[in-house]
Amino acid sequence: MVDNPALLRVNPDYLAWLLSLPLLERERLLGGNWKIRPAAGLYFKREWCAVVDAVSADLEMVRYWDLAATEKTALNDPDWTVGVKLGRDRNGGYWLLDVVRERANPGDVERLLLNTATQDGTRVRIGFGKDPGQAGKSQALHLVRALSGFTVMPAAESGDKLTRFGPFSSQCRAGNVKIRRARWNEDLFRALEGFPDLAHDDEVDACSGALEMLRLDMNSWAIYEVYRRQFEPFQQPKSTWVRLQVPRGIGSVQTFSGRHLTVREDWTVDMSAEDAEYFIRDGWAKLAEWESVEDAGAQLRSRDWSW
Repeated sequence: MVDNPALLRVNPDYLAWLLSLPLLERERLLGGNWKIRPAAGLYFKREWCAVVDAVSADLEMVRYWDLAATEKTALNDPDWTVGVKLGRDRNGGYWLLDVVRERANPGDVERLLLNTATQDGTRVRIGFGKDPGQAGKSQALHLVRALSGFTVMPAAESGDKLTRFGPFSSQCRAGNVKIRRARWNEDLFRALEGFPDLAHDDEVDACSGALEMLRLDMNSWAIYEVYRRQFEPFQQPKSTWVRLQVPRGIGSVQTFSGRHLTVREDWTVDMSAEDAEYFIRDGWAKLAEWESVEDAGAQLRSRDWSW
């Protein structure tokens, strides 16, 4: 490649493009190694991504689902329904915020999507793969109706799994993906590092789809976002607050929006619903929920502080 100045003069960015490819394609096209084959560990390594406790507050967020609809029994090993929540900051960095995975029948899958969407909030756009044919169209229409009130974007998936996962693999290799520290980290790392050798690649497909949603050239969405931000200052500010029961022995909490909160003597703490969702997923009990900062003050004033 570097000994072909004529090609570089025609396209000076060609070498940079080759260097940005996943390892397999880069070795073939740039290194001339046509004997290399897809194998576990070539497409993802956990050390490529920083695992963080604090998350950027101003993110464009999506939740992409790789759908399955078979319950686990003693006689089968079905795929998982996996939903990956991915955010992108203003600098083009990506944040893997949450992973939900479950083996369930179609009715339970629908409830899982709806419950997760309710916890995520309307800021998070929802996507899932739409199978070709009439059955896939019917399923997509049914889920869009079930998720009324949320922005839902079913999309037909094209290309093989290796090709679709390539962009996400490249972003991880470049250190441009941060992962929120949580209990699901190890399961995610094991699935991504084992691709394409493992029997199940549901997390891989969900990561590919989430990144594709954020990379789409959505001019109409950009215009909508401009008008939304212009109108936002004229709206009455309102927020939802949650009181959580903190496990014994924890004296302070660092939220995912960057707030440092001191735990009360009765082992409770108040935070925004958006921050609270991650702790609730980790097993913390929700004691109360209310809207607006003024309501929060009223809750605190009416509280019985004797213990």
